[in-house]
Amino acid sequence: MSASHDESILHGDSKYLVRFQDYLGEFVYGGIDGSITTFAVVAGATGADLSSAIVLILGFANIFADGFAMSIGAYLATRSAQHNYDKHKTVEYWEVDNLPDVERQEIREIYQKKGFDGELLEQIVEVICSDRDRWVDVMMKDELHMIRERRSAIAIGATTFASFILVGLIPLAIYVWDYLFDFEGDLFFTACLLTSIAFIIVGFLKSFVTQTNKIKGVLETLLLGAAAASVAYYVGYFLDYIIN
Repeated sequence: MSASHDESILHGDSKYLVRFQDYLGEFVYGGIDGSITTFAVVAGATGADLSSAIVLILGFANIFADGFAMSIGAYLATRSAQHNYDKHKTVEYWEVDNLPDVERQEIREIYQKKGFDGELLEQIVEVICSDRDRWVDVMMKDELHMIRERRSAIAIGATTFASFILVGLIPLAIYVWDYLFDFEGDLFFTACLLTSIAFIIVGFLKSFVTQTNKIKGVLETLLLGAAAASVAYYVGYFLDYIIN
């Protein structure tokens, strides 16, 4: 195998890795939401002493309904941000075409605030204003502080949904196993163990998204999941006590 072929394989792998990194945030937050909310359903149902069949029904209903809603929300939020950017960019093009002196002065003021003055400032203004697209891009970034979301809104929604489903299934996995093959151990304890592992993995990935300490990311996710599950468990327990 030639060296060029090896390089093309590595380059192809790196492109996929970069694409994954681009959507890592959506994968992490979709996974956190999916695992926490589904585990909360499992904990609440256990607290209410509901059967495994009810746990599965509630769990799967939650996974697909909430996962779909979250992915649609992520898609619409991205599309809305993109449309908002495009609308403001159209306005900036109009202002550059129809109010060039005003827009040129705004460029001058922007770079004055950055510390430029004199002949160098005028050169910068001239270079920027000599290209219409560059001029508008600078206004969008430095005046309006807007950067267009270039990632696919569909991919963002799909990543969120897939992560919500995949990670959200983990708290239910042992109940599915019990339904199919019968499980002799403690279902809820095993679900807690599996979900803790999921929290650790997702928390570790979250540290890359937030650029924070890895141990902090893991502990934070574990504590949030435990808090949500505890609330759900005792709410289920209390309601079962009141009703029965």
